[in-house]
Amino acid sequence: QVHLVESGGGLVQAGGSLRLSCAASGRTFNTYAMAWFRQAPGKEREFVGRISWSGGYTYYADSVKGRFTISRDNAKNTVYLQMNSLKPEDTAVYYCAADPTSTGNYDYWGQGTQVTVSS
Repeated sequence: QVHLVESGGGLVQAGGSLRLSCAASGRTFNTYAMAWFRQAPGKEREFVGRISWSGGYTYYADSVKGRFTISRDNAKNTVYLQMNSLKPEDTAVYYCAADPTSTGNYDYWGQGTQVTVSS
């Protein structure tokens, strides 16, 4: 079992930055691929980006490419989402998710953290 807890959300002006953190419990965190998703009010959940278990491979949605960066610190059991040049359309609840088998199946999810970008 893996328990995920996101933090770092808040209110920021357009053009600003935020860094989200996702702290994981469990001894095998460093073997899991991790991802960030987001869900805006009235919209479906959207993939944001993904990082391999080693941190050596990342992949981003086109909507955030060049502005968002995912990283991880396996010694701290934490994955990060650095968000720069934020836009009002980035407003959403952001979730981290764990993929234990690196097959694209996310078995564990956090509770989410709200990010609000004002114009």
